[in-house]
Amino acid sequence: MKYVLVILSTLFFACGAPKVPVDAEVSADRPAATETEELTIHPILHGSLVLEQEGTKVFVDPYGGPELYKPFGQPDVVLITHPHGDHLNEETLKGIDLSKAELIAPQAVVDKMSKEIAFAKVAVMGNGETLSTKGIDVNAVPMYNLPETEDSRHPKGWGNGYVIQIAGKHVYISGDTEDIDEMRKLENIDIAFVCMNLPYTMGIEQAASAVTDFKPKVVYPYHYRNGDGTFSDVEQFKAMVNEKTTATEVRLVNWYPEQG
Repeated sequence: MKYVLVILSTLFFACGAPKVPVDAEVSADRPAATETEELTIHPILHGSLVLEQEGTKVFVDPYGGPELYKPFGQPDVVLITHPHGDHLNEETLKGIDLSKAELIAPQAVVDKMSKEIAFAKVAVMGNGETLSTKGIDVNAVPMYNLPETEDSRHPKGWGNGYVIQIAGKHVYISGDTEDIDEMRKLENIDIAFVCMNLPYTMGIEQAASAVTDFKPKVVYPYHYRNGDGTFSDVEQFKAMVNEKTTATEVRLVNWYPEQG
């Protein structure tokens, strides 16, 4: 049987080192965590991450300033979930070399994005659509608030979550959502990144409930800084998931330099 190994790599911040899995090895110059092979995961900040497989780099919702992305060079694919500034962040995008990058995003992102930001190619995706590019398969899935109302911060169809097939793994990126039926019905997810920040998305109870329904093999809580500047209790989220299922491993990393 062929095993696809996953590296978790995190960036050191001045405030201190992030939490990493127990099998991590942290070096003085780079806190790259587990022994690696075909897929590398770099948590960056808030809802931003970089996925690397041989020959392909995927930037997800790049935010926090272009300097955070300099270690990775040029992206091949940029996935953006929706137009809010912590996901479509033009300041960050303007400092990244996008000359060979394909943007994958919902129409609302393309409509809002400045013409100054020039991608090599733009692919507009709506919920339920799929495409293949540069060695990855992308499925756009719903992300939205509950209950569905006209004044929702994240109305259904406006943004995308994504299920990406990369390096033989199915990776779920939740975007800004609550514990919607479409999330609960996901199948065969190897790695999930699930948001949990009030009042914008959902609380840890909702997130844990959804995760125990769709049972990804591994879940990373991310996007967990709340509207009042506090942070969701991801340790408690982990305990809730562990109480309900042994099918999912919860991995915690520090997505926020201010947490230390």
